[in-house]
Amino acid sequence: MRRTALLAVTVALATVAVGLPATSAAAQAPAAASSSQSDPKQLATAAADRAVASGLDKLRRRPDETYRRTSVTASAGGMYSVTYERTYKGLPVVGGDAVVVTDSSGRVRDTASAATTTQAVTTTPTVTADQALETAKTTLSRVDDNAAPRLVVLAWGTKPRLAWESLVSGISDGKPSKQHVFVDATTGEIADSYDEVRAGTGNGYYYGQVTLDTSGSGTSYSMTDPTRSGLRCGGQNGSAYTGTDNAWGNGSGTNLETACVDALYAVQREWDMLGSWLGRSGINGNGGGFPARVGLNDVNAYWNGSYTNFGHSQDNARQATPIDVVAHEFGHAIFQTTPGGAGSGNENGGLNEATGDVFGSLTEAYANNPNDPPDYQVGEELNLVGDGPIRYMYNPSLAGDPNCWSSSIPSTEVHSAAGPLNHWFYLLAEGSAPGGGKPNSPICSGGPSSVTGISIQKAGKIYMGALQRKTSTWKYANVRSASLAAAVELYGANSPECAATKAAWNAVSVPVQSGEPTCTSSSNDFSLSLSPASGSVAPGGAATATVGTTTTAGSAQTVGFSASGLPSGASASFSPASVTSGGSSTLTVSTSSSTPAGTYSVTVTGTGSTGSHTATYTLTVTGSGGGTRTFTNGTNVTIPDLSTITSSITSTATGTAVSPVQVSVTISHTCAEDLRIRLRGPNGTYYTIDTSGGSSCTSYGTRTYSVPVSQQASGTWTLEVADQYRLDTGFLDSWTITV
Repeated sequence: MRRTALLAVTVALATVAVGLPATSAAAQAPAAASSSQSDPKQLATAAADRAVASGLDKLRRRPDETYRRTSVTASAGGMYSVTYERTYKGLPVVGGDAVVVTDSSGRVRDTASAATTTQAVTTTPTVTADQALETAKTTLSRVDDNAAPRLVVLAWGTKPRLAWESLVSGISDGKPSKQHVFVDATTGEIADSYDEVRAGTGNGYYYGQVTLDTSGSGTSYSMTDPTRSGLRCGGQNGSAYTGTDNAWGNGSGTNLETACVDALYAVQREWDMLGSWLGRSGINGNGGGFPARVGLNDVNAYWNGSYTNFGHSQDNARQATPIDVVAHEFGHAIFQTTPGGAGSGNENGGLNEATGDVFGSLTEAYANNPNDPPDYQVGEELNLVGDGPIRYMYNPSLAGDPNCWSSSIPSTEVHSAAGPLNHWFYLLAEGSAPGGGKPNSPICSGGPSSVTGISIQKAGKIYMGALQRKTSTWKYANVRSASLAAAVELYGANSPECAATKAAWNAVSVPVQSGEPTCTSSSNDFSLSLSPASGSVAPGGAATATVGTTTTAGSAQTVGFSASGLPSGASASFSPASVTSGGSSTLTVSTSSSTPAGTYSVTVTGTGSTGSHTATYTLTVTGSGGGTRTFTNGTNVTIPDLSTITSSITSTATGTAVSPVQVSVTISHTCAEDLRIRLRGPNGTYYTIDTSGGSSCTSYGTRTYSVPVSQQASGTWTLEVADQYRLDTGFLDSWTITV
């Protein structure tokens, strides 16, 4: 996220065409609904096609124009975004894209169009394609590759024109560049351009021992995700790193395999967050992702339209792969693969940069890794050039960026132009005075006296809903309208969420738009907070926190408390068990002597008459945990049911065995067919105890497996138990055997 004025890319086009005449829409509507009643996606798509064919609302077109459907993407709340490319006399219209938001019942919920008239645009060029390509090449200091130009109608700006679009790749100002250059097909002048390369600032160096989804077996492994299509990590040649075992990295800040551990861990968490929190399938919205490369010889990181690439800090001591930097770069991929792709100009580029920051903060919050606690700073762990975070979402002015929108934003450098959207997202998620250790956030002149946050997950859903309405001509005013439409769609026009969305935009000075919803919250509501939000305890001890409540709308109400996500052997209590909103209670989390060591996210829920709100308490259990595991000849090691394990647990014990000896392990598990159990000797050799295949589950209680260990010398043996179909779940137990 280095301050380089580079712009993002347009979305790739699919191959499905829509060209129904307007007069046929009514006749085709019943048939379309009937044929797709059992498939929500088909219902949503058919409804969008009918809306386009009839020229509904913002989808009006001239006789020489048609629409071509390019993608259908699902999102939260059962919504679908159906995107279209406009053509004029058979030529693609760059800046004429449209999107229709429909629901799973086949109802049109919203339309958006980057509508610009194409009237009287000539379709006969006087400049040849070869001449246009030579002009396009002048934008780079070194040209390495190019594609044949295509003839388009360029509708960005006030005057549509016929243009040649050329794609040229190479070097510009010493940096990689992949430029889309539009050369006026009648004058030969460069009319516009944008760069696909999104420059950015950038076991694992940052996150230590983590679980990764990788490919391979036996002695052949690859840092390629087998379940998340398209995700892999490797060096600058584009190939994934490989190895003879499934252990990666050495924890060093200069080791590139270690950098891939951090990068792959981060993007896998981002992928999971998109699905779990925002209802999006994969990075591209249709179950796909993109590769990551490490080892870029630059104090930087970037997205180039096809993959992410990560460099290093200025002192070369760390790679640019903490969660928020990795998720930021893949956030550019999300911006590119939502409707409209990317447009031209610094304001649109600023929205692209802020989108990366938003997905960085969302992923950091979802991962909730104690080595990198969730915050709203960008690159604080990386410390790119030695002066701390690159941007501050809660107060962009701390890094010299604008907190508030103004008429100068369109001429502001793109990373600075991200400031108002970053500020809006923080205010919407956390509020202007959130408490719980999060910093207060200033409000721009003329804004409300305060803003009450609605949680980062809800803010993320609203922004994702706005992105699903994006067109290539998006500016701040469009984001305001789109986010309010999404808030109404998800939570209702009279909801606190809608009111907060509007208040946050007012607080960053983005003007009110014509026709936007009133968003008057008429219901009672409250918020929940924890102080402190984390605690550490030894097995058998207890940790406490204050659960605070605040009445945020209407009248006070009675709020009762509960907790979930507790580790084995732990319990939670509240004193008092319920309060009137505005009051507080004491949370006590008690652990037993057998509570496993690890870090756990405990969800505290407050339930009132108008609904529930949650807050997360991070509980760290210290010590070896898991009880005492000893080994003597013939003694079993008992592993808990895998369904209860959420992180790796390691304990050590010593024992003496007389050769030859059988090491026995007793497994209690509900799925007999999907275990992978291996014992690794001191020299790295694996002894397979069980690799039963299949996907059906049979409850069978406990089962004992044995493996001879006399072939190995004395040393540390590691028992690995994992679920073959849930590779993020596993158990490690190690002990020393003297043979």
